[in-house]
Parts: sequence; structure tokens; C-alpha cells
Amino acid sequence: QVQLVESGGRLVQAGGSLRLSCAGSGRTFSSYTMAWFRQAPGKEREFVAAILLNTYYADFVKGRFTISRDNAKNTVYLQMNSLKPEDTAVYYCAAGGYRATWPPLAVDYWGKGTLVTVSS
Repeated sequence: QVQLVESGGRLVQAGGSLRLSCAGSGRTFSSYTMAWFRQAPGKEREFVAAILLNTYYADFVKGRFTISRDNAKNTVYLQMNSLKPEDTAVYYCAAGGYRATWPPLAVDYWGKGTLVTVSS
């Protein structure tokens, strides 16, 4: 019943910034762990960041990306700074139950993704 729609992906120069948004419908986000994953061409999907009460980040984005959420708006964000060409990927929003593992959620719902292209 939960639908997730990502937006904000576009072409950006290396070193630039971009903010992705994920809007949920059908259910509020408050009880879900929300997360961002990404998949680059020819590579497997990988965990980027998650948030419930705390935030969690993959090492390769720590210090550059910030995940946040606005439960009143059923929206989760990914602020991406100091973008690198290797950040080029389709970014997916996800929602699921928290678990004490890595990544810290069991994904129940996926968005369709938004493409981020970082030029050198």
C-alpha cells in the first residue's frame, strides 16, 4: 500500500550538490526506517543511507551525504554534496522495518528510482 516516488535526479558537475526527495503515499513514514540505495550501470544495488531515530551511512558517502526526513510531509531527503563521477547511479528510495543488521532495515517497499549523473 505504500508508494514511494523519488525526484530531484539530474545531471550535475563534479563537486556540485543535489537534493533528492522521496514522497510517500498510502501510509505515513513515522514507523518505517527509510533508506536510499543506488545502482550504477553494470553494478549491484548498494546501500547509501538510512534513517529512523538515528542515521546510518555507507562509508563511501559519509561526510558528503545527509539523509533526513519530515514525517509530517511523509518525505525523506538525501542531500548530496561534493558529488563525484562515481556517484552516478539510479537512486532508489526504500522503506522497511528496522533490524539490527547492515543495512539496518528489511526493505518492504521500493521506489522506481531517479537518475543522478555526475559529469567530470
